[in-house]
Amino acid sequence: MYLLYTILAALLCFLVLKWTKRRRYCMDVKRLDGKTVLITGGNSGIGKETAVALAMRGARVIIACRDEERAAKAVREIKARSHNMNVLHMDLDLANVRSVRDFCKSFLQREKRLDILINNAGMPSVLDWTDDHFSMCFGVNHLGHFLLTNLLLGRLQESAPSRVITLTCSLYKYQKLDFQDLNYNLLPFFTYCRSKLANIYFTQELARLTEGKGVTAYAVHPGYVQSNWTCHYSVLFRILMRVIMFMFFVSCELGAQTVVHCAVTDEVTQHNGGYFSDCRPAALRPFAEDAGVAKKLWEASERLVKLA
Repeated sequence: MYLLYTILAALLCFLVLKWTKRRRYCMDVKRLDGKTVLITGGNSGIGKETAVALAMRGARVIIACRDEERAAKAVREIKARSHNMNVLHMDLDLANVRSVRDFCKSFLQREKRLDILINNAGMPSVLDWTDDHFSMCFGVNHLGHFLLTNLLLGRLQESAPSRVITLTCSLYKYQKLDFQDLNYNLLPFFTYCRSKLANIYFTQELARLTEGKGVTAYAVHPGYVQSNWTCHYSVLFRILMRVIMFMFFVSCELGAQTVVHCAVTDEVTQHNGGYFSDCRPAALRPFAEDAGVAKKLWEASERLVKLA
């Protein structure tokens, strides 16, 4: 009898956890025929599910990532699931400033439109450095996307109304930026938190600078998602995290819903520069809404990536 009660209690806990993991789906059925979407890191996880969802709506979808073999496999899967053959891959390494510049030059030569830019790719909290000597989290999660967006901004304005969606995380609340050491890389978890806070400031300043120019910007917290970010860690850690993710995290398909919502729904334009979670606007900590800090970060980022 004790064993039965134990099993029932465990089942009840599991069902409660499943209930708390429920998230909203994007219910907008708007089509994207004739639109071009660029998704960084679209070969796996949330990026790939976002690519499938937008390709199903008729968009031309370009996934930008550095692993050509994985990208080719992802393109085949996206085409098969969406029944849209207008899906392709372009090489991009966000950890290398030259690669970002080369990618943008190639993109602008090949593509006449850019309606939706989704800055999805990201690095977890790893103690590593980019080719340009930036901490990996800050270099990829913020600086790489900062440069990419700026170099493609003219095409976004030409294609207006257009949108820039940058994935962030609610973990931003555990750190503040230190302008004496933006490249902080001593404690990987805190470096990751800072990079996600930078994503929020970047979105706010981008919205301010492009106001009235037909480009709107949104920062999205997709929730805690069962993605493959653990591939950067040891086997033991991956096994442990798989168990935790199964219990507490949501699927990549669910994680992509707020991204899709911000990409297609008309009502989000009322919240330009806003922070979204679970397919709706969400509140930020007061320090994350400091326009002065957002402007200062933008100017510092311009200097770091040598953006004229």
